Amino acid sequence: MSKIFNNLYSIIKNIKGNIAFYPTVLTFIGFSFSLLMILLEEQGISKFLLETTPILVVENGNTALNILSVCITGLISMMVFSFSMVMLLLSQASSNFSPRLLPGLVSDKRNQIILGLYLATIVYNIFTMFTIEPNGEEYNLPGFAVLLGILATMVCLGAFIYFIHNMSQSIQISKILDAIYEQAKKRLQKMITIQNENPVSPSKTYNTESWHAYTYKTSGYFQNYNVEGIIEFCKSCETKIKIIKPKGLFILKNESFLLSEKPLDDDQLANCFSNIYLSKNELVKENYNLAFKQISEIIVKAMSPGINDPGTALNGIDYLTELLALRLLKNDSELIFDKESKTCYGEVAVITFESLLTNMMASLRTYCKHDPTVVQKLLNMLHYLKKQEKHQDDYESIISEQITILINQAESVFETKKDKELLKQLVNN
Repeated sequence: MSKIFNNLYSIIKNIKGNIAFYPTVLTFIGFSFSLLMILLEEQGISKFLLETTPILVVENGNTALNILSVCITGLISMMVFSFSMVMLLLSQASSNFSPRLLPGLVSDKRNQIILGLYLATIVYNIFTMFTIEPNGEEYNLPGFAVLLGILATMVCLGAFIYFIHNMSQSIQISKILDAIYEQAKKRLQKMITIQNENPVSPSKTYNTESWHAYTYKTSGYFQNYNVEGIIEFCKSCETKIKIIKPKGLFILKNESFLLSEKPLDDDQLANCFSNIYLSKNELVKENYNLAFKQISEIIVKAMSPGINDPGTALNGIDYLTELLALRLLKNDSELIFDKESKTCYGEVAVITFESLLTNMMASLRTYCKHDPTVVQKLLNMLHYLKKQEKHQDDYESIISEQITILINQAESVFETKKDKELLKQLVNN
């Protein structure tokens, strides 16, 4: 039962990032509600409304058909325009900022829900029209259902105004950077909280030389894993495990992925893998490391000759500084720990702070070393991180190494004496 639940949970997590998820769900709700209203109309709900508040009821069948027809036509036009706006946003974000932003923008629930409202109202109005007789008696008209269709259309008009506002905000790079930062910040804070609640030393590692290696049968990005499910599996099999690939990396088919202290049969292995979630998309809310990639790529794209926007690069470095300072509080290890039994059942490989900073600075140095203002901002970022008190001892040497490399590359590129003097002042600080 646990395996079925985990597989179902994995499927839901994958399809929720699809742009058609909420529209499909809301369309089904609109269709179901239209059937419900047909049943209520047969019970005479419109007759009661006609007797109490006749002003709200359309008494002519042709008028009702014309009103619903206009509503459907207008909603289809708004829906086409809205989808065009979404495609424009995705195209512009991909060309101006980074293609990695697309999964996060596509999975925006607000846009999906608004598009779903359009579709649900259109489907509801269409099926309501089927129950209208053009020349029928007023008591036979589904007056209440028509009224709800009109009200739903008015709600869609309000949603359309909000949609335009939301799209105009979403396309701004400051909003994109802030959204990436907030998602990564929440994820990091959650992991730091779990780490602080774990009494086991972060230096705890297992000698896995004699452990048994297993491969994943499919490929995809390693997004997350079910901690409770893994612990339950380890208890039932009396084993410990180690996931040797960090979250966020692309797992190749038949590549070593999992180590187990004891050998596992096919059923046990399938049960274990049902608690590990792979996806074809990358989402910041599941993997904070992706935020560093996305912000770094935005900075690099902003410094390209085609864009030439150092202001965006400076803003991106500010967000990177905050996230890196928060990352300093997290250990370079992730343990699978059971709070109830106070037992550690394994560990998960993580992207170390050294690897994260080195890979990020490598691309930033390559494309930003020619701009004194951006180099100054990067040096200020590294000096700020170096001054942070709450970090492990080896982090300081890693940061110092990156400062030295950045200064050496910048000195070889700067041509004016003034820029080189400014660089020396930053070194002394």
